[in-house]
This record gives sequence, C-alpha cells and structure tokens, in this order.
Amino acid sequence: MKSDRIFAAIVLAASLGMMWATTQIEESFIQDPLGPKSFPMLIAALMAVSAVVMFLKPDADPHWPGVYKLLELLATTGVLIAYAQLLPIAGFVLATTCASAFLTWRLGGTARQSAIGGVSTAVGIFLLFQYALGVNMAKGPWGF
Repeated sequence: MKSDRIFAAIVLAASLGMMWATTQIEESFIQDPLGPKSFPMLIAALMAVSAVVMFLKPDADPHWPGVYKLLELLATTGVLIAYAQLLPIAGFVLATTCASAFLTWRLGGTARQSAIGGVSTAVGIFLLFQYALGVNMAKGPWGF
C-alpha cells in the first residue's frame, strides 16, 4: 500500500517534468495542426491521471517482483537505451533486428523464433515507413 503511493508520487513527478519539458519544444511556423507537443503532452497527462488513481486507490497487498525479474527489467532497459544510441550508427534495420529479437526472446520465444521475429519486424517496419509512408528511416553503413 505504501509502496504504491511512493511509486505514484514518482510517476506524478515524472509526468509533471515531462509536461514542463514538452512546453520547451520549439515549434516551426510550418507544421501540422496538432504540432510536436500534442503526443508527449497526451502521454504525460495519462501518466499523471494514472498516478493520481494509484495514489488514491492503492493496491491492498502489492506484489513486487523478485531480484531475477528486476535484473531482467534492467537488462531490457539497457537494451532499449543501447537501441536508441545505436540507431543512427547501425541503421534502423540492424538496430531494430537486435532489439526486437531480444524482446521476443524475453517474451518466451525460442532463439529461432526470436531471430525470425527480429528480422521480420525490422524489415517490415522499414519497408512500410520508408516506401509506403515516405518516412526517412535511419540508414546504417549498408544503406538500410
């Protein structure tokens, strides 16, 4: 009960910080009607509402994961941070293949399923965004 309220306070503080950071985004005079601030502000607002609900109605007996699960969450966070850092260097396809293969494996896939899922996800998203939607994707040293 107490841990839920502590977590809710942390999430609320993070959402308020995100809202403030969103107001600092500079807008171009040529942009879509919603602008670049709408999506981060929506996410921050949802985080704030969720935090307030969790604070007001905490779980009676929350179950926190064991050490193994916490290490697994830290490893996943590390992979996602590495993905963001490697994306402009390695390119979208290679970085996304590695990250999505790891996530598929952590969700219970075999090594073969993870490899196939990683490649399929990366190539599929790349083709969809690059060619169907015309969005420029990060190209690595091999041009994709």
